[in-house]
Amino acid sequence: MSQKKANGEGSVQKYYKNGIFKGWRCAVTIGRDDSGKLIRKQFYGKTKMDTINKKDDYLNKSALGLLPADEKITLQKWFKIWLYEYRINDLRPSSLERYCGIYNNYILNSPVGLRKLKDLKTSNIQAYYNILLKNNKTPGVIKSLNKLLKSVLNQAVKENYIIVNPCNNVILPKITNKREIQIFTVEEEKKFVKSLEIHRNRALFILVLGTGLRQGEVLALRWSDIDFDNNELKVERTFKMVKLINKAPGSKAELIIQEPKTKNSKRTIPIPSSVITELKKHRLRQLEEKLKAGDAYADNDLVFPNAIGEPTDARNITRSYSRALKRADIPYKNFHAMRHTYATRLFERDVPLKTVQELLGHADISTTANIYTHVLPRQKVKAVDKLNDLFAL
Repeated sequence: MSQKKANGEGSVQKYYKNGIFKGWRCAVTIGRDDSGKLIRKQFYGKTKMDTINKKDDYLNKSALGLLPADEKITLQKWFKIWLYEYRINDLRPSSLERYCGIYNNYILNSPVGLRKLKDLKTSNIQAYYNILLKNNKTPGVIKSLNKLLKSVLNQAVKENYIIVNPCNNVILPKITNKREIQIFTVEEEKKFVKSLEIHRNRALFILVLGTGLRQGEVLALRWSDIDFDNNELKVERTFKMVKLINKAPGSKAELIIQEPKTKNSKRTIPIPSSVITELKKHRLRQLEEKLKAGDAYADNDLVFPNAIGEPTDARNITRSYSRALKRADIPYKNFHAMRHTYATRLFERDVPLKTVQELLGHADISTTANIYTHVLPRQKVKAVDKLNDLFAL
């Protein structure tokens, strides 16, 4: 009598389709569903041994706990699970919004997004990045995409959906042409400040030039953050316009208050005495606006609110800044150029790199050094020149 096969042992048979031999097939029982019905899994191969090897490989991985719970899950489905279930509580709203944008632009219905996790290989991701490059996406965009995708797939490895992360061995394009930062020349800076004599946002622009605050930081600044006795301010929060991902489709972006960009971004910054004078003038003008608005004024203690005390829309400030540059006959530079100008002026006055890093709120000193490479070489030369007196004859 032949011995009955145990569950998982399976049987290998020739496989025909429309009367034509296609190879070998093996079916094994891998368990029962909720109703008690047997669950069978099929394996196919060109040879009998190939089919047996596929079956044995599956059973071995199953015994070691290396098989995913869902073999049909795609990258785009897993990306959403990672975003909404794993990261929803620890990411800033602005980061969640950015990741959602990357998902919509580069993952959803893309060649890699539609691929099952278990079938995703390094070659698939490499080919996709090559396509993006041909479609004029920058090396920086691809580097950012791969960094995020690597995090998404690292979680998939932990959950045994995949054994290795296919992003690890991708060859990324080199970032060769680093974008040059924009700054005001000393002449432009003086010309700009002079042109703001009666401008409503004069104090805001001068404060950014004198402290290097980011746009979101200056708009979130409260009078209680400013110490007029010691001429300094504290950065405690930032404003950001985001389209929250847990809102209904088509909903408008909302203004949110969030923690500063990094732990180092929470900082205390000294304010030049001339800027303190501008702030005091600005506070008097704001009191006039408050009296004029009457009961319609919402007093949120903001230093730079709109005319009725509400948070100022960053887009309005950007437009106001752009028009101010045009009236001053200064070539357009983005709003962030004022922050870069502040740092550049510090370096030009021999302020140490570490101090500039702390004033700007950068998490890493290398970030400061990499951004301001246009200034540091001149500072090195000036530093070495100070040794000349040692060798004077």
